Amino acid sequence: MTRQPHHRRRPITVLSLLLLVMAVTLGPTPSSAAGTDWWNPVARPTPDSQIGVTGEPFKGTNSQGEVRGFVDAHNHIMANEAFGGRLICGKPFSEAGVADALKDCPEHYPDGSLAIFDFITNGGDGKHDPDGWPTFKDWPAYDSLTHQQNYYAWVERAWRGGQRVLVNDLVTNGVICSVYPFKDRSCDEMTSIRLQAKLTYDMQAYIDKMYGGTGKGWFRIVTDSEQARSVIEQGKLAVILGVETSEPFGCKQILDIAQCDKEDIDAGLDELYDLGVRSMFLCHKFDNALCGVRFDEGGLGTAINVGQFLSTGTFWQTEKCTGPQHDNPIGGAAAPSAEEELPAGVEVPSYDDDAQCNKRGLTELGEYAVRGMMQRKMMLEVDHMSVKATGRALDIFESESYPGVLSSHSWMDLNWTERVYGLGGFIAQYMHGSEGFSAEADRTKALREKYDVGYGYGTDMNGVGGWPAPRGADASNPVTYPFRSTDGGSVIDKQTTGSRTWDLNTDGASHYGLVPDWIEDIRKVGGQDVVDDLFRGAESYLDTWGASEGHKAGVNLAKGASASASSSESNPFTSFAPGRAVDGNADTRWASDWSDDQWLRIDLGSTSTVKRVTLEWERAYGKSYRVEVSTDGTTWQSAWSTTAGDGGLDTARFNGVPARYVRIHGLDRGTDWGYSLYEVGVYSS
Repeated sequence: MTRQPHHRRRPITVLSLLLLVMAVTLGPTPSSAAGTDWWNPVARPTPDSQIGVTGEPFKGTNSQGEVRGFVDAHNHIMANEAFGGRLICGKPFSEAGVADALKDCPEHYPDGSLAIFDFITNGGDGKHDPDGWPTFKDWPAYDSLTHQQNYYAWVERAWRGGQRVLVNDLVTNGVICSVYPFKDRSCDEMTSIRLQAKLTYDMQAYIDKMYGGTGKGWFRIVTDSEQARSVIEQGKLAVILGVETSEPFGCKQILDIAQCDKEDIDAGLDELYDLGVRSMFLCHKFDNALCGVRFDEGGLGTAINVGQFLSTGTFWQTEKCTGPQHDNPIGGAAAPSAEEELPAGVEVPSYDDDAQCNKRGLTELGEYAVRGMMQRKMMLEVDHMSVKATGRALDIFESESYPGVLSSHSWMDLNWTERVYGLGGFIAQYMHGSEGFSAEADRTKALREKYDVGYGYGTDMNGVGGWPAPRGADASNPVTYPFRSTDGGSVIDKQTTGSRTWDLNTDGASHYGLVPDWIEDIRKVGGQDVVDDLFRGAESYLDTWGASEGHKAGVNLAKGASASASSSESNPFTSFAPGRAVDGNADTRWASDWSDDQWLRIDLGSTSTVKRVTLEWERAYGKSYRVEVSTDGTTWQSAWSTTAGDGGLDTARFNGVPARYVRIHGLDRGTDWGYSLYEVGVYSS
């Protein structure tokens, strides 16, 4: 948008008083039909934002018994409380009313000269008209990254437009907080997370009061999938708490030394679960004691790498990628204002163009956290994890048949897409412009059809990311107001707050209330099929969540079983006997002689149906090997094979076969050593 000249604030004029009177007069008021129109509050604050939607929100399920509705899998309602409390200006609600909620940070007055983060992220000098209510001359805007976009009435409009699931990611970053000069609270990340969780519940209570009491509002925080289904069937919005922070539970690393332990992780996961959190990221922006991150690129990447150094004492370290997945490239783009924060004599390193993967993957503590989340039936967000960390996390989930994996805003390497769907996970795309969003949705449509799943979007509002720019009123297929919601039951007109009316065609996706307009733009550009996939999002998201809650760990038929092998490596100090691969101890292992044709045989003791075998390789892995089964130990059949083994944790799945004996038959080694397995698991499910 074009910035207008800025002047010092003037005394209230007759015109501004008239605008205020108009806002009070024309703004929403208590509904005279509140007794029957359950979606209208009995006591909305006056003055307040208009909603711009008429008609009853859809309820119930479709003819197949599925809930319907859109999913925003990644939003930050309470980000104004993050980063020290002065980076995102304005609140999603205020007991003192809209004028108090939608006002700028004090240092932005009178003309934005001290809006430091604004001009860092948006260029220029950061100057803008700081006044929010009632004029909203310069904000919120699609390219303003420092102003509140999640005012409750704007969220209400998205709900009225068909959204039924909203994931509120509690977010902060201690380093950004520490270097930003304006703050009014502690930079401790967990302190901020607790506050944001509390305020989300407070927002629920605030909305409830408008509707006559506890539990009566449309904004419902849910803590299990059945509760979410019930809320959606009532036509309301199911709100799920997530966490996206750089140092969860204080698990940072300094000079590669972890600043937390397993007890901290257990206590942290328990606390978050008790707060209602059901999904979370293990790392975000900076490497920590749990995992390495997927880099940012360009000048922003350089700036975040500086933050990485300030937080951890180390810069990102890269290596050549071993597969088609890669982290974002980092390199020569400068970030002078950030680099000035480095100690004298310290410079951001240069990186080889052919080394785009973070050396840091999922650490031992990170694996402990992943398994702890599985035990608590929580869902793991893999966006922002390095490909090395993501690959290991997916290996763990596949070995346990655990479906709780989410990619909520296009930060996962797209080559992981089918693995996520194969597990039963859920994927949402960042809130890109309608052309880009539609093109990406079309690219992955075949996979959604294959796995019979819906789609989601991640708005990342208040997430300092940028949002769709206007396509222009002269576009060949603009959004035409008013338009009908996807279900056909509501009419959506332009959104007005105070004296400002937004039009997606000319204003872009400036705030959360324009999500329905953006979806209509996708329909215009990408067609009804894309919107139909999005409208199935609520059902698919809840399928993933429900399957995670219902997951039961399989019984390892091989644990403690009798084992034999073609050979065992001799060592005077330790044993590499076959039984070490089935003793339940991840620190012991079987190792063969150093030749290709080797095998490990496991006697399950009795015949069972076998469907899944897991193999945790030591560095000496099998590149080509078979999983063979037998009922008598003499006649063998191949149940599964690969010629592309790459070590790590492998999971072999196949149709159930009866077997008393299972044999891992190595054909071609991946190294000059033999074959070495820490643990083999055999499962009937």
